[in-house]
Amino acid sequence: MTDVIADADRVLSAAATVYHRHSTVLAGLERLRTRLHEPLRLAIAGMVKAGKSTLLNAMLGEEIAPTDTGECTKVVTWYRYSATPTITLHPRVGPPRRMPIRRDGSRLVLSLGGLSAEEVEWIDVGWPLEGLRSVILIDTPGIGSLSEATSARTHSFLTPDESPSTADAVVYLMRHLHGADVHFLEAFRDTAAGAAQTVCAVGVLSRSDEIGAGRIDSLLSAGRVAQRYERDGDLASLVLRVVPVAGLLAEGARTLRESEYIALRELAGLNRADREKLIISADRFAGPSTTTTLSTTVREDLLARFGIFGVRLATALIRGGARTSTELSDQMVQQSGLIELQEFVAAQFHTRAATLKTRGVLLELQQLLRAHPTEGLDEVHAGIERITMSAHTLRELALLALARSDGLPVSDADAEEAQRIAGVDGTAVHTRLGLPADADAEALRASVTEKIDHWRSLSQSPRAERAAVGVCRTILRSLEEVASEVGAGRSLWAPTDVMLSGGPGDGAGQDAGEQSEKNKHRLSGKKRWEWLTLLTQRNPLR
Repeated sequence: MTDVIADADRVLSAAATVYHRHSTVLAGLERLRTRLHEPLRLAIAGMVKAGKSTLLNAMLGEEIAPTDTGECTKVVTWYRYSATPTITLHPRVGPPRRMPIRRDGSRLVLSLGGLSAEEVEWIDVGWPLEGLRSVILIDTPGIGSLSEATSARTHSFLTPDESPSTADAVVYLMRHLHGADVHFLEAFRDTAAGAAQTVCAVGVLSRSDEIGAGRIDSLLSAGRVAQRYERDGDLASLVLRVVPVAGLLAEGARTLRESEYIALRELAGLNRADREKLIISADRFAGPSTTTTLSTTVREDLLARFGIFGVRLATALIRGGARTSTELSDQMVQQSGLIELQEFVAAQFHTRAATLKTRGVLLELQQLLRAHPTEGLDEVHAGIERITMSAHTLRELALLALARSDGLPVSDADAEEAQRIAGVDGTAVHTRLGLPADADAEALRASVTEKIDHWRSLSQSPRAERAAVGVCRTILRSLEEVASEVGAGRSLWAPTDVMLSGGPGDGAGQDAGEQSEKNKHRLSGKKRWEWLTLLTQRNPLR
């Protein structure tokens, strides 16, 4: 497989040669080169009070992002790796400002330096956390805010009208499914992916411990709700999965203090009747009590850190054998849903980071070239076309999203295998092939060869509909990359396979190219597959 980052770098260098006397364009190209070589940009978005900053802190394992309703939560804030802590404020007017680093207890305090949120473009926080070496996390203001300006900042950042999204992928939090959630995700899909209909979003059913009123089985109820949302006709094609996460529990568990473990251990040691009476509700737990020696202040702090669900879960886990604060922290994080979310993000977005970053860079480059047209760009345009035609991972993401919304036009067994090969469970070779992690090279080669034969046979069947052939070709391309990795040495494409549907001599290709943006959303499931296949095979980044 080609090095897409190196290919994109060469395209940027070719553009810089053409524009060597144009300082504005050169500055833009340097900014794109920086984006190309920095980590994946993962935005955290959602409605107001969905728990975005709390989830971000849980993902970082440190209380950095402010979670109150102050001015700072109304500003887009980037969190990236830095060897030393830094905070840089970028005003809309004037140069960036270096801000002092202050803490309120354990939480970082962000200041706007006397400016209002409307006067600040964004805040850049550099922090020495290992988790930030491979990703830039971006906290965005809440959508649906009473302040239209606050919501507009998130929309202009993630779903701008005239340019590609600044983020490579998004974690979208929702407490209940609203029309505003669907509209935002539609805009992000169309802005981030253009006509390729690639989906780079995962949904989070946030504050999921509240769904069951804080009962110990709340997360089980949340899991069922998340599954219903995954199958929702409006949402299914907009997110790759919906994961229930108790963000407050995850944040508290990742930053659990020894003093808190001692307090929770005392609660766990109470006799059952006294303990259940005390934790029956948040009001009862925080009120005056002679049942425990813990002060009202300590109990209020536990509620603020973990919620009543977290307190109940912690006492149950301690009674179940969590004998240290480390053991309790690990078990609470596991129960919170955070691990499942992080594993999904790693499997679907981090493994595709190079292509996702390159897509964003090339979309911005195309916009830059349109804004400053000049002669001598043939090599640049050819490079963009070459890279976009090879961006197969975007087709895989599109296939996974449409598989859930419309289903695949193949048998149920083949549809299940197609999604696995496309990376629904991860992009490791053994995972795609459905083999154990310790499968040897010979087993991997035998499996990929067998699957190539099967999917080629399906694609060449005279009874196969056009939409099914499109699916087969996408899966065969995925298998070609797997075969390359394991050294299977198979030639996937017979001579008759080289001419793609919609290519020269096929009138359908012209129809697909002329399909308007507004009409594509009204296509039936079958027609959407045909249209997607034709268009992405021509240029998945347009």
